[in-house]
Amino acid sequence: MSAGVLSTSRYFYRDPDMSKPDPSTPLLEARERIAAQVRALRRARGWSQAALAAQLGLSQARLSELERGGGSFSAEHLLALVTLFNVPISAFLPPAEADDELQNALIRFGAAHLRQVPGVAPSDRYSTPGEAISAVLLGARAPRFVTALAPVIVDQHEALPIPALRAQLLAAGRARRLGWLLENVRLGLAAPPPQADAAWRRRAARAALLLDEELARFPTPAEDDAPDLFDPNIRSAQTLAQVWEAQASPTSRRWGIVSALQPEDFQAALWSAHEPR
Repeated sequence: MSAGVLSTSRYFYRDPDMSKPDPSTPLLEARERIAAQVRALRRARGWSQAALAAQLGLSQARLSELERGGGSFSAEHLLALVTLFNVPISAFLPPAEADDELQNALIRFGAAHLRQVPGVAPSDRYSTPGEAISAVLLGARAPRFVTALAPVIVDQHEALPIPALRAQLLAAGRARRLGWLLENVRLGLAAPPPQADAAWRRRAARAALLLDEELARFPTPAEDDAPDLFDPNIRSAQTLAQVWEAQASPTSRRWGIVSALQPEDFQAALWSAHEPR
């Protein structure tokens, strides 16, 4: 990497000898980002600087300076801007990595064993459990996201729009992934966590009944259907053959899903999410 460009951390400017991060850069980046967003929101609404400055209790000269990045908006001003522009506070925060936001959403919906990613403001992208499940199944995410769907499904089973999810994945040619997931979760429910209380057992029993009903509506794929590659770690024909021939579970074979994940992995996620914290 040449001198004077951002490092892979995205937040530190490297000096020519690459020895020491400049702590001022994150602040400058934040100032410029917020200034640009305020300027864009103001112009989109056709407001003059004088009009917005009056709403914020600032002079036009001071607002002009802030919109150029010459200083920072106060916390009170940011809260006022949220109200004036009718936008979430996340509009002034750095964009979150999609996987970070998805991970935090899965935690909200029941995957308590995952680690919260700090500094990520929730958006409308994963506002429902169904949206989070769809994102994982359509995106072929890392295995921890896939198995994390087990506690989400058990916790949220009463509100899950499984028919709508099935229709969405069918339209994308990926309905088998949902059937495969539901069967793995059902198998994972065969043994409750060691510390499961009566309330958890009742919820798990209701979830198991729902999964049985939904799985009865899923036609399994024909034997001559091409397998569905659902593992981001498979990057070669050799690895694909190894996973399919040596690691695929009976469930994966039945649904034609190329994945090394086993029902035991989904059970482990259910158990881990139930552990006291």
